[in-house]
Amino acid sequence: MENFRLKVFRTAARHLNFRIAAEELLLTQPAITQQVKALEAELGAALFDRANGKLSLTAAGGALLPFADRLAELAQEARQAVAATTNSNAGTLTIAASQTIGQYLLPRLIAAFLAENPKVEISVLGGNTQTVLEALSDHRAQIALIEGPALRRDVHVEPFMEDHMVCVVPVGHDWADEEVRLSQLRDVPLVTRELGSGSRRIVEDAIEQSGVALRDLNIHMTFDSTEGLLSAVEAGLGVGFVSRWAVRNQLALGTLRIARVRGLKLARMFSVATLTGPEPASVAGAFHRFILERAEALVPRATGRPSKLR
Repeated sequence: MENFRLKVFRTAARHLNFRIAAEELLLTQPAITQQVKALEAELGAALFDRANGKLSLTAAGGALLPFADRLAELAQEARQAVAATTNSNAGTLTIAASQTIGQYLLPRLIAAFLAENPKVEISVLGGNTQTVLEALSDHRAQIALIEGPALRRDVHVEPFMEDHMVCVVPVGHDWADEEVRLSQLRDVPLVTRELGSGSRRIVEDAIEQSGVALRDLNIHMTFDSTEGLLSAVEAGLGVGFVSRWAVRNQLALGTLRIARVRGLKLARMFSVATLTGPEPASVAGAFHRFILERAEALVPRATGRPSKLR
C-alpha cells in the first residue's frame, strides 16, 4: 500500500547509502537511483546531496522524510485495520534481537509465528543489547529481544526464557572438563564481547558479585560477535563465556570444551522489551503475546552438556 518511491526514499535516507538500500529492498543500485530521480522530478527538488562522495539529505529531503515515515505508518495501520475485520494478523513487523537470540532462537520462533500468521512480513535488526534497545527507542523496531539488563527507563522488559552462560576453553586446555576456582580467572587471558553486550555485562556482574575485581582480570581481546569470540577460543587466544546455545555445535564437534567455575552463577533470562506505555497492538502485540506464552515450549532445551567433571 505504501508508495514505492517513498519506500525507496525512506530506505536510502535511513542508510544514506544507495548500495545498502538496494540490498535491503532486493533491488539493483541503478533501480534505487532511478526511483529517487523519478521522485525528485515529481517533487521538483533534489532530495539527496551527492557532494564529496558522501550521500546526505538536502533541505527538501529532510523536510520530506518525516512525512514519508508518517505515510508508511498509516499504510501499516490500514493493513492492520483490514486484518482486524477478518480476525487475522497482517502487516509488517520489525524485530530487533541481540546476537545469541537472533542467531540461535529467533528463526525457529519466527517460523512458528508465521505458520499461524502467514500475512505478516517480518524483518530483523541485529546487534548487542544496547544497539537493539536503541533501535526500539528510535522506533526502528516494534519489539526487542535482549539477553542482558535493559538499564533504560523508556522500555518495559519481561523475561520469557532462562539461559545459562558457560566458560569455554580450547581442546587440550588444563581446564577442559574440570572445575576451577574463581580466583583462577586472574591467571588466564580472557576473550570477551564488546562493551554494550548483554552477555559481557552478565559475566562481569557475576564475577564482581563473587568477589573478584574486574581490574584484576586479564582481558586479552574483545569481539563484536559471539562467533568471533568462539573462533578466538578455538585458536587458543584465551578462555571466554558464552551462552550454551551459542556453543552447541562446537561441543558436538569436539572443537571446544567447557570448564566449570566454582561459585560463579551465570544463569540469566532472555527478555522481550517494548517501549514504556500502552501494550503493543496489532501485529506487534500478537508477536509479544506469542513470545511470552509460547517461546519456551517451541524452542528445545540446549544440548551438549559438559562431560562429567573429575
